[in-house]
Amino acid sequence: MRPTDQARHEVERARFAGDVRDLLAILRREPNELLPFDWVRHLAPQGEHSLGLQTIPVEQIIGSVDRYREFDRHYLPKERHLDERWIGVRSAQLQGKELPPIQVYKVGDVYFVKDGNHRVSVARRQGQKFIDAHVIELDVTVPPDEHDTLRDLIIKGEYARFLHQTNLDRVVPGHREILFTTPGRYDRLLDHIRTRQYFLDRKPERAGLPPVTWEEAVESWYRRLYLRVVENLEKHDVMSRFPGRTEADLYLWIMDHRYFLTGKYGHDVGSEAATRDFRAHHAPPLYKRVGQRMKLLLRGQLDPAT
Repeated sequence: MRPTDQARHEVERARFAGDVRDLLAILRREPNELLPFDWVRHLAPQGEHSLGLQTIPVEQIIGSVDRYREFDRHYLPKERHLDERWIGVRSAQLQGKELPPIQVYKVGDVYFVKDGNHRVSVARRQGQKFIDAHVIELDVTVPPDEHDTLRDLIIKGEYARFLHQTNLDRVVPGHREILFTTPGRYDRLLDHIRTRQYFLDRKPERAGLPPVTWEEAVESWYRRLYLRVVENLEKHDVMSRFPGRTEADLYLWIMDHRYFLTGKYGHDVGSEAATRDFRAHHAPPLYKRVGQRMKLLLRGQLDPAT
């Protein structure tokens, strides 16, 4: 078979495989699109720099600058009118011609194609593990991963801004990751830190001392409030009753519940009592937890062993 005929046959099979992937994605209710590079702006990049020519893993290419509608998340071609470009690349490969390096943006450990989308599609279809690329790296505080949606990137961008506002990486090196499942939550954490700063300043033992600094308040909030709730979550096995939720989600809910219980009983009940009471009265019923776990397992978002 001539290289052009073989390439034409392969692109048809690739598009058929793409149709099957689309159907499976619908049944599983999961995305099957390449990520648009424009979404990266939500991560608030601090700058970029060239890494030069490198060999990069093909499977870590998850998005495109301007061709994200023409391929699915597995880089299978979707548009029939672009078959000739795919065929041209594959024919050249079959004839032993050397293909030029692609151009990509690196964001964390994943890549977005600036030029060379069809070369990536052909490479991935042939099971090629690595590809040569001219790499430009973007500097981000919270990197994306291959399964991220637009909502995930928005949340990570908010987290990056929170880290910049609090200097938490420097104040508490090695701190636990603080990620939510819903956007718009980090402003509430900043309110908690401001409140912590206010009350620390008014403790009798601080009379005559300089005002509590923002960084002192950040460290105190993290170690005395946030981390204590997280420790209680582990101690009382709370996370298993809220599949798909994060420690940060539970922290806010439990702090709200603590405030409610304090008003109800007329005294501060403390974070551990609030955690136990929240677990006992607000965990979803068993059938809902099982259903949610099954959805997460099907999407590959939950470890079967947990």
